[in-house]
Amino acid sequence: MDTQFLVSLSIILATFALYIGIAIYNKAKVTSDFYVAGRGIPPIFNGMAIGADWMSAASFIGMAGTIMLLGYDGLAYIMGWTGGYLLLTFLLAPQLRKYGRYTVPEFIGDRFDSHTARVIAAICTIMISFTYSVGQLSGSGVVIGRLFEIDAKLGTMIGVVLIAFYAAFGGMKGITWTQVAQYVILIIAYIIPVIFMSLQITGNPAPWLSYGEIVGKMGELDRELGISEYFAPFTNGTKWQFLALMFTLMAGTAGLPHVIVRFYTVSTMKAARWSGAWALLFIGLLYLSAPAYAAFSRFILMTKVAGSKITELPGWTKSWVDTGKLQVADSNGDGILQWSELIISNDIVVMATPEIANLGLFVIGLVAAGAMAAALSTAGGLMIAISSAFAHDIFYRVLKPNSTEKTRLSVARWSIVVATLLAGLIALNPPGAITQIVAWAFALATGTFFPALVLGVWWKRSNSQGVIAGLLVGLGVTLSYIFAAKYGGFTILGIIDTGAGVFGAAAAFIANIVVSLMTAAPSQKIQDEVMDLRYPEQMVYKNGEVWINDDESKSV
Repeated sequence: MDTQFLVSLSIILATFALYIGIAIYNKAKVTSDFYVAGRGIPPIFNGMAIGADWMSAASFIGMAGTIMLLGYDGLAYIMGWTGGYLLLTFLLAPQLRKYGRYTVPEFIGDRFDSHTARVIAAICTIMISFTYSVGQLSGSGVVIGRLFEIDAKLGTMIGVVLIAFYAAFGGMKGITWTQVAQYVILIIAYIIPVIFMSLQITGNPAPWLSYGEIVGKMGELDRELGISEYFAPFTNGTKWQFLALMFTLMAGTAGLPHVIVRFYTVSTMKAARWSGAWALLFIGLLYLSAPAYAAFSRFILMTKVAGSKITELPGWTKSWVDTGKLQVADSNGDGILQWSELIISNDIVVMATPEIANLGLFVIGLVAAGAMAAALSTAGGLMIAISSAFAHDIFYRVLKPNSTEKTRLSVARWSIVVATLLAGLIALNPPGAITQIVAWAFALATGTFFPALVLGVWWKRSNSQGVIAGLLVGLGVTLSYIFAAKYGGFTILGIIDTGAGVFGAAAAFIANIVVSLMTAAPSQKIQDEVMDLRYPEQMVYKNGEVWINDDESKSV
């Protein structure tokens, strides 16, 4: 048992003990604690929890690797995932908080006064969150697999057991405070290695300022090797794919049910807006570091690993080859590892970088703990979204409205356990890379919830028939395009499966608007409720007038 293993294991076990301790201390005792943390989370801590919820295994583990392999084209992930928070913070989050429900399906069911719409929205929530969670569990398998030097599949099942326990036990209240701790751990774990690498390669401790010169040097290396330049745009896909992916990730962010529910955990509309502002700051710390991470990792691999003798490769390569995520093969038999002979999965770049750069045992262990924090924090939020969609929106609001609080909590906890196990089984043999699987979840959210929520909040004429048509058409078009592009080779303008949301959203908006206009308008009460969402909480919209404190009014 080597020293590195013991150091990494000690750090990870210490963080696990912290998460479980927080979950036990903040155990959910009533349904409002389980679903919305009693609506008592301060905005700055909610911003941290949103950051942890958001910066999943795809962000922590996969994004720098995706940028390293795709270069310029990988920037669509960063621009889409951050731009979506602006959409959500200004376009939807405060209004949804004012409506005062627990979940997105509950908002849709009550706003459109339709159990059918509620059930369809709940099914969409489960599909989106389930797809997303497969990516997270696959990520936890990469981390645990490397730590124990076992197959990543066994690592995935260990992650399943951990997530099922603390998500089912603490509910949203426990998960929120666990995510605050996980954010602190993951951001420290992400930034320390990139600062060390910057010092090592450029002598400058600010990677955000120094990595530009490394990108320039890589351009020269690329030309020498005769490969497409790292910063040349649209070499891995068309301009339309870049734009479609960026829109899909942006609109998907604004429609992801496990992200939206975080804005329900604060007390007011103002607090919801501030939560979004803090979240952007906390997320930006990681996202601004990812391109630097990618550039430094690629530079070290190109200059210190490629060109080495096969018999003299660094010790870290064997450990990663054992996980199945790295392949080295002397294809031309010259005894030298060429750049083209090094096949590295984008899911291991961040995890392997401390070893690639020889940053020391503590940093390697810290990154492993950060990666686990990223995978666990998002998976916990996703499981709450799945649980609330089934236990609250389907079981309680539709099937058993007279069930007791104890029964509802029990159903919620068991649904988390079952969902985690099912997602874990699929994650054993994931259908794509982590960032690709996550992009599918965003495409589904873009094609279903984004149009439904935008029209539900900002167009009072949208009715139940319209939203049902929009959800079903958007879901059908998005799923059809994903399958046709991935397995059938079908594309429009070069847009592949990860950009499918752009077609789903367009179809859903058209279906919702056309069907709503062809059928009866919603009741006046519902239209007044929609207008009311646009005003601050101290104002109430009634009969064409805005009332302040219910005692004086002014005409709209």
